[in-house]
Amino acid sequence: MTLSGVHLLLTYQCNLECDHCFVWGSPWQRGTMTLRAVRTVLSQAQELGTVRSIYFEGGEPFLYYALLVRAVREAAALGFRVGIVSNAYWAEAEEDAEEWLRPFAGLVVDLSISHDLYHSSDQDDRRAEFVERAARRLNIPLGVISVAQPAAPDAPPARGVLPPGISAVMYRGRAAEKLAPRASAQAWDTFTTCPYEDLREPGRVHVDPLGYVHLCQGIVLGNVFETPLRELCARYDPTVHPIAGPLLREGPRALFSQYTLPHADTYADACHACYEARKALRSRFPGILAPDQMYSVIEG
Repeated sequence: MTLSGVHLLLTYQCNLECDHCFVWGSPWQRGTMTLRAVRTVLSQAQELGTVRSIYFEGGEPFLYYALLVRAVREAAALGFRVGIVSNAYWAEAEEDAEEWLRPFAGLVVDLSISHDLYHSSDQDDRRAEFVERAARRLNIPLGVISVAQPAAPDAPPARGVLPPGISAVMYRGRAAEKLAPRASAQAWDTFTTCPYEDLREPGRVHVDPLGYVHLCQGIVLGNVFETPLRELCARYDPTVHPIAGPLLREGPRALFSQYTLPHADTYADACHACYEARKALRSRFPGILAPDQMYSVIEG
């Protein structure tokens, strides 16, 4: 497996608790990287020799602002292309947005912010506008992530595609619980591929605060605090991985069939079917279907 990108989940914590979040981001979530952990991941990514980009995500990475600023500086100093994904809660005014972003000028090549009805029910929310103006002045490239509301179960069949710049819900994590009941559904045995992830040659992975390396959120390759990223990549064989293997052969349907799992008649999408199968399999593969944070088990 050859990686070109590593995405650090700087924290599972978030100021919001969005219905569509597939990492169960929440003010109550546990797990935040230390500076030492960030440096460990950056060092291992550099050692691979193939990684070109480092992204900082969450949860909400701006909640740990001092850590984020230092991590971005060190990643950029190592020669990585650096990106950040944020919900822009901090952009209450244009002047404020510029001050928050100023330390990243000349370092960040991709700032992506979320802007949709999951992140604010206020139709007059201007945070994206404030960030766009501030980022332009600071010469920070900006992208906006917008996720559509789910189609109602009784809605007529969709025609065409979503509007440009709008992404569909992926019904995993909290979305599987909160949004799947509102969505149109398909028979469980029609989900024969993984439509979103290249599990054979992923190209990029997510590393969380506990050190878990995610092929897809909640499907783990190993832990960088136990085994170097270089070794994890070298020994990864998707055909024998107990979760990636079946998904590659026949999608989520294979998880239900191979492991003789009970299942519903229908699911909202392939992610929904996969997520529910994985929840049922966690006791069999605790080191692979991890951590608890990805499956809504939040420590008190």
